Amino acid sequence: MKVKDMAFKEGQELKIRLKPKDDCNTFSINIGHDSENIALHFNPRFYSDNIVCNSMSGGSWGDEQRQEFLPFSRGEECKFYINFNMESFYIKLPDGSMMDFPNRLGDVKYKYFDVREDVKIIGIKIK
Repeated sequence: MKVKDMAFKEGQELKIRLKPKDDCNTFSINIGHDSENIALHFNPRFYSDNIVCNSMSGGSWGDEQRQEFLPFSRGEECKFYINFNMESFYIKLPDGSMMDFPNRLGDVKYKYFDVREDVKIIGIKIK
């Protein structure tokens, strides 16, 4: 699912409810300006039991950041809460733990949102 003109601003919270498919290997949540400029690429990988975050600027990926845990399961509905400021993205994971990732593009508003791979979106809300 791609949304191209969504206003997600500094200080707002993005709530995403989704359900990874029973045979899910990976999925990704991307937030940025467009498919070539992604401020947050959030990529849980069931096949390696970790979460990879990255950013893309002008079509080039940056350095990956890895969290060596996966606090949710295939086939089970889960919720993520994402907010950000000029310095960082803050992601609240389904088990209540937090992770952060640098806001490498440094903007205070993003309009592009994309969810890909083996997952069903239950709901999305910005408040």
